[in-house]
Amino acid sequence: MKREEIICFRFTGEELQRIDERMKELGIQNRSAYIRKMVMEGYCIHLDLKDIRQLIYLLQCCGNNLNQYAKRANTDGSIYEEDIRDLQEQFGRILEAEKGILEALSAVR
Repeated sequence: MKREEIICFRFTGEELQRIDERMKELGIQNRSAYIRKMVMEGYCIHLDLKDIRQLIYLLQCCGNNLNQYAKRANTDGSIYEEDIRDLQEQFGRILEAEKGILEALSAVR
């Protein structure tokens, strides 16, 4: 989208410093984008995605283990109860992580 209209704002040094501090807190580097977002929507949200990264890591681990179990089952026709319990525990951790993420997201206002 091409932005053709220009609006100029004047800020005190303290106001500009507060804007820059808020942008830093949110991880935003583009002042124009930050001000535009605040004017249009009234708020900016910074999402900490480390929990999502952990969830993805756990899913990858489960997927890898599931592939190994399937390969073993196809090779010699056996799957061990311990492997199934391990996979169930991993999925339990994933469900707990997912529950925590959903609770945190539902608290965002």
